[in-house]
Amino acid sequence: MSRPRRLTVGNLVYHVIHRGNGRMTIFEDEEDMDAFERVLEEALALHPSMRMIAHCVMPNHWHLVLYPSESKVLSKFVAWVASTHTRRWHAHRHQTGEGHLYQGRFRSFLVQKGPPVAKVCRYVERNAMRAGLVERAEDWRHGSLWRWSRGAAKQKELLAAWPDPPGRRPAGWLDLVNQPQSDAEEEAIRVCLRRERPYGDAEWMETVIPQFGLVSTLRPQGRPRKEG
Repeated sequence: MSRPRRLTVGNLVYHVIHRGNGRMTIFEDEEDMDAFERVLEEALALHPSMRMIAHCVMPNHWHLVLYPSESKVLSKFVAWVASTHTRRWHAHRHQTGEGHLYQGRFRSFLVQKGPPVAKVCRYVERNAMRAGLVERAEDWRHGSLWRWSRGAAKQKELLAAWPDPPGRRPAGWLDLVNQPQSDAEEEAIRVCLRRERPYGDAEWMETVIPQFGLVSTLRPQGRPRKEG
């Protein structure tokens, strides 16, 4: 089955994930993660129409929740981040031109504004804690939750306001992120990651899936069963 079409429509929210080739470790230490976040800062400065509302850098992948104000910027932004980071990663290791760092193209899915955005951001910001890398989500220094709760003013500038509603993280956000999400909620988001399926309520899905030609994201994966 062919992959879903890549959406680049402005003023919509997207969850983006990119993994190391073969799920290899691409961030071996704090210095590697710091270097990648500097690439993010440069990318946001070069693409002023891109807004980032959440992110998390993990040892073998990264998550971004993006809210571009213009169309056709999403793919350009993520491609610039990945290609620039790849060049610098190889140059730092004196391995220029020695193979792919990332696993094919990045994956993304559309997120309904309102409560679904909060659920996806919560999923992203508790990623390191869920993996057992920290005791509390805000302890992970390479993500938006740390920047939002503990970062200096300059570091917080990397984060844009959430779309209305709610426009910002809700009251009690730290405690909420540190509480487990339900298995059903996490699995629903993982399905969207795998299938690049929009994430939102049923009524919204019934509108955006045909509007943007995403019917294929609802079909079962794999080859159809043979009859007889």
